[in-house]
Amino acid sequence: MRTKKLIGPLLAALLLTACSGGTPESGAAGKGTVNIDVHAWVGYEAQAAVLAYLLEHELGYKVSTRKNNESDSWRDFESGKVDVIVENWGHNDLKKEYIEQKKVALSAGLTGNKGVIGWYVPEWMAKKYPDITDYRNLNKYAPLFRTAKTGNLGQVLDGDPTFVTNDEVLIKNLGLDYKVVYSGSEDALIRAAQSATKNRTPLLMYFYEPQWLFTRVKLVKVNLPAYAIGCDNVPAKVACDYPPYLLDKIVSRRFAERGGKAYELVRNFTWTNDNQNAVASNMINGKKSAEQAARQWVEENKIVWKDWIPR
Repeated sequence: MRTKKLIGPLLAALLLTACSGGTPESGAAGKGTVNIDVHAWVGYEAQAAVLAYLLEHELGYKVSTRKNNESDSWRDFESGKVDVIVENWGHNDLKKEYIEQKKVALSAGLTGNKGVIGWYVPEWMAKKYPDITDYRNLNKYAPLFRTAKTGNLGQVLDGDPTFVTNDEVLIKNLGLDYKVVYSGSEDALIRAAQSATKNRTPLLMYFYEPQWLFTRVKLVKVNLPAYAIGCDNVPAKVACDYPPYLLDKIVSRRFAERGGKAYELVRNFTWTNDNQNAVASNMINGKKSAEQAARQWVEENKIVWKDWIPR
């Protein structure tokens, strides 16, 4: 996801915390515990699971996980409770605070994933109403998207309120007759997209890639005003599409200095949207646990991850 505030469209950061001995390199048998925070989108969970599996089975670390939201994870850099966020969606404000000002965190490089956030409609709508994917025509179609929660306005369905989103401001600044309704989660967005496709009911939704759902349901992105560098610098004045996201990893400065091979693995990690979607789809459609899906991917893709492992 991709919590924005971001978060999330979005399940989004892998957070590694030093064990009580001081760093992941200390502790029993010379290895410490890597604490992983799991954020609220399945792609993030998939990525965290693969890293956890490799930390445990290739490097011999212990891994402990907890569910958390992005803003709390960033705050825990300062307290020392968090070592790594493995999938960060933008968050320039948080980077400024924790990397530039407080100097308690730093970037550990790109994940390899290409992140896209935007508005989507089911493919059947784009075929039936060919001009609906141009934002300038959305007011004409607003009646199609009215719900009990929006009255005379059309609905834009968002996910978790903590996901990265400019949608309320976009609606205002673009003069659109719509209202944002928060579904509450990535799961709710996915169910809405599946239902709208199966039952041919109108849906305009916030969503994002990488996402396993695109392997099962066809969605078409709405063309908002093109993104240009700086067009989203002032939050209250945003009137452009979301930027392309080159997702990255953020680590605590202490972890970078003392994390040893655990830090090296996180720094070396890089894969593709297809890799992430394969694990996430196996979790959802294959009905495997995150650990089972990660193990299967690791067993089948040594060519991808073998160079991540520190020598």
